[in-house]
Amino acid sequence: MLKGLGGLGDMAKMMKSAQELQTRMAQVQEELHTIMVTGESGAGLVKATASAKGELKGLDIDPSIFNGDDKEVVEDLILAAIKDAQAKAAERAQAEMTKLTESMGLPKDIKLPF
Repeated sequence: MLKGLGGLGDMAKMMKSAQELQTRMAQVQEELHTIMVTGESGAGLVKATASAKGELKGLDIDPSIFNGDDKEVVEDLILAAIKDAQAKAAERAQAEMTKLTESMGLPKDIKLPF
């Protein structure tokens, strides 16, 4: 079809692949809003739920940790659960992007978005 035009056929194929990658990246970015991860601390006494985009969606605190003067301990457990959820969200987002790049034939360790 584009035989006499040198490498333009390859260029058109590359542009199509780039457009497909852009479309699929947008889809994955949207999906990250619906994928939920849960971080916990205190052996599950405090649980924080976040989207894979890192947005905190929920917090579950076992009432047994509210004993007297343990305010600082409770605060630390809450922060630890939130940080755990955020770390898991970042890991999940990277895993989803890795699946996308591998399905497109790109190097496994490429970082997207650029």
